Amino acid sequence: MRMRFTAQAGRGMVTLTIAAGLALGAAGCGGGQDDDKPKAPSSASKEADSGPRAQEGRSDAPVAELKGPDALLLTVSAVERDAGGFVTVSGTLKNDGGKTVNVPAQLSGNETEIIRNGRSLGGATLVDSKGKKRYYVLRDTDGRPLTTTNFPALKSGESLPVFMQFPAPPAGTTEVSLQLPMFSPATVTVSG
Repeated sequence: MRMRFTAQAGRGMVTLTIAAGLALGAAGCGGGQDDDKPKAPSSASKEADSGPRAQEGRSDAPVAELKGPDALLLTVSAVERDAGGFVTVSGTLKNDGGKTVNVPAQLSGNETEIIRNGRSLGGATLVDSKGKKRYYVLRDTDGRPLTTTNFPALKSGESLPVFMQFPAPPAGTTEVSLQLPMFSPATVTVSG
């Protein structure tokens, strides 16, 4: 009887351990419907808001503006390096023209894996001229680009927030060129 109870208790512990592992794995992977939307800043950065960030403290002036086709304008508000080894470019994409426009499919780039996941800013690159390297938009484990995706048609004057995430260049590199298909390139300063 004691042996049977011990075996049942052991199986119960294994089952509990597996269930806990699966729950933690599912929580870590996310998988909600909001995967395509840019994430809000973490609460840690909100709480530690003791002062303005380097680029925010300068003024409300944009870091860069890239002009594209059909009066599309990408206004870059921040280019930030984080401790995890990534650079996140954030800003707004605005229809500065007088008619409704669709965001061009060419902004996704020409890689099959990225194109398969819908319209995005997956064709964007950061170019480090000093280090002679080009950094492409990162992808998640399913091949989706870590950028804003699935753009709606933009009415005249309408804008939407966008982001792109890249591997970070070496710590000594502070200036890079942001390039996006069909848009004029711009030199931006990496903060952080």
